[in-house]
Amino acid sequence: MTPIRHNRSDGDAVLDAARDCVLAVGVRRTTLTDVARRAGVSRMTLYRRWPDVRTLVGDVMTREWIALAIATMPDEVPGIATRERIVGGLVAGVAAFRDHPLFRKIIDVDPELLLPYMLDRRGASQDALLGLIVGALREGHTDGTVRPMHPDLQARALLLVVQSFTLSLRTMADETDPELDDAAFLEELRTILERTLTP
Repeated sequence: MTPIRHNRSDGDAVLDAARDCVLAVGVRRTTLTDVARRAGVSRMTLYRRWPDVRTLVGDVMTREWIALAIATMPDEVPGIATRERIVGGLVAGVAAFRDHPLFRKIIDVDPELLLPYMLDRRGASQDALLGLIVGALREGHTDGTVRPMHPDLQARALLLVVQSFTLSLRTMADETDPELDDAAFLEELRTILERTLTP
């Protein structure tokens, strides 16, 4: 039997364990008992913070998506215009999201988990992404490399575009045709973003 551990990293251990369970069996077949066992914590530790698996998986997705977004949206780089940094970061973000093992598992096994965030409400990770994009857009407005407009409207419109490429690209791509494969669509996304942001 796995010993029960109580320390400040229990939250991270639980999120790691939940991610591993979802990667192994999907969200529907993951239980809080399985996560507690894998994390080496008591079930009560989980229930105090997460009332159900979906809430826990929501926190896992938020952690994973924000880390990925931060990694693909670079800070200011000397010699690279803000617009170029935003466009490159968003295109790289779409590619990275589509390759992320957790995202692929959810899309393949439990796609309904994403529906509320597409149809009803924004999630914490979407709000965090918007914050990153708004900050970069304001820099671009200041240095003149990004078309000036309401930064929140601009950021939300950009997120709608990149979300559609992230979620639906496989319905449009044809890997047997190099002019319609993933890489071709990502280049088209780059063109769309570049043209919409150019002053």
